[in-house]
Amino acid sequence: MSQTRILALVGSLRAASINRQLAEAAVHTAPDGVEVVIYEGLGDIPFYNEDIDVSGSVPAAAEALRAAVDAADGVLVVTPEYNGTLSAVLKNAIDWASRPYGASAFADTPVAVISASVSPNAAQWAHGDAVKALGVAGAKVVESAHLHFGAIGERFGSAHPREDAEALTELAGALRELVEAARGELASV
Repeated sequence: MSQTRILALVGSLRAASINRQLAEAAVHTAPDGVEVVIYEGLGDIPFYNEDIDVSGSVPAAAEALRAAVDAADGVLVVTPEYNGTLSAVLKNAIDWASRPYGASAFADTPVAVISASVSPNAAQWAHGDAVKALGVAGAKVVESAHLHFGAIGERFGSAHPREDAEALTELAGALRELVEAARGELASV
């Protein structure tokens, strides 16, 4: 069996972000035959503008994102919640990767969404907005692979999520569901 490649898109640019740490922990839970790669460079992509999304003018950072999403067997989206919705950097990434119309890099790609915030709400509004945007972008949203982490400041404190056995178990389960969808092993997404 060939290697299954999962691309992780983290909606926070902050180096010490718990959302990034959750993606890092997911990398450590990957089973044999699965590679989870955290995409670097979302902060380098300019805001989506159809005027520059034309052949010969597309920014290199946007082209690189499109190519990475297109090459992935599945995508793991990890989103914080800013002002009750997903972050601008994550929405921008979805916009760039889903264009031009009819040529979405997300088309038929299994995607799982993980949300995390300091509130007990667990970024569920951002989660819902990410699911909606990804669905419109043509992704196969894998509902069974979704996770919500609330009150992360209290839950993880100064510890990395990879030190939390329950979080690792949850991440491994979500990743397993995503990989099964990517390999066509799930009955329905």
